[in-house]
Amino acid sequence: MEELLNILNEMHPDVDFATEEHLIDNMILDSLDIVSLIAEINDVFDVTITARDIVPANFNSAKALYALIEKLDGEA
Repeated sequence: MEELLNILNEMHPDVDFATEEHLIDNMILDSLDIVSLIAEINDVFDVTITARDIVPANFNSAKALYALIEKLDGEA
């Protein structure tokens, strides 16, 4: 989780990703952020986020995103 928080903090250092639960709903992350985030996650965590995984529920919080990473890692 710490690695994910570091990635997110590099994108938006002004956001408290540990507690924020509406990253998409509140437009904190935009489409370019999502594309960059997916690429970084794929590299760092060695998982593949597919188009079907790109839904707001998976990206609204660091906790949800980390749950997705763990799920994908378990499928590998």
